[in-house]
Amino acid sequence: MASILVDTPVGRLLVTEEDAAIVRVSWTDPAISCHPSALLLEAAAQLTAYFDRRLTAFDLPLNPRGTPFQRCIWGLLAAIPYGATLSYGALATEGATGPRAAAAACAANPLPILIPCHRVLGATGRLTGYSGGDGLTTKRQLLELERTHRKPTLPGSVAFLTPPAGRDHHAP
Repeated sequence: MASILVDTPVGRLLVTEEDAAIVRVSWTDPAISCHPSALLLEAAAQLTAYFDRRLTAFDLPLNPRGTPFQRCIWGLLAAIPYGATLSYGALATEGATGPRAAAAACAANPLPILIPCHRVLGATGRLTGYSGGDGLTTKRQLLELERTHRKPTLPGSVAFLTPPAGRDHHAP
């Protein structure tokens, strides 16, 4: 596994690659040392461009590790357009589940920002649940960053390297 540290307005991110795919993005301790690959350097460049408002869609190979249900929900998250939001209830309807299960899958997302779980809000539009960075403060910062962009675009296609097993839920 190789990793790279990326300094962003929402904190220092550790981006990890395994088998030529990004497998994790996490907020981290600055003392970690890294040995970045070409893919990780590209991920860092794309994250920097996103925070500089020059990129609205990531184009990276992703391979989030999770259950088939989680991967289904993460695929639905990846389809939420830049600058848009969705309620947990609407996400649950799309994923053929309940809002709490959808929220739990969001909380387990190993690729925050790249798979935009910050775009999911409570039923009334209230900010709820975000496990990355400084929690709701970070979620608010990410939504504000995207809101200031006047022309939202659809996110790039996100194709997971290994498809989820079974077809009980929508495939990502």
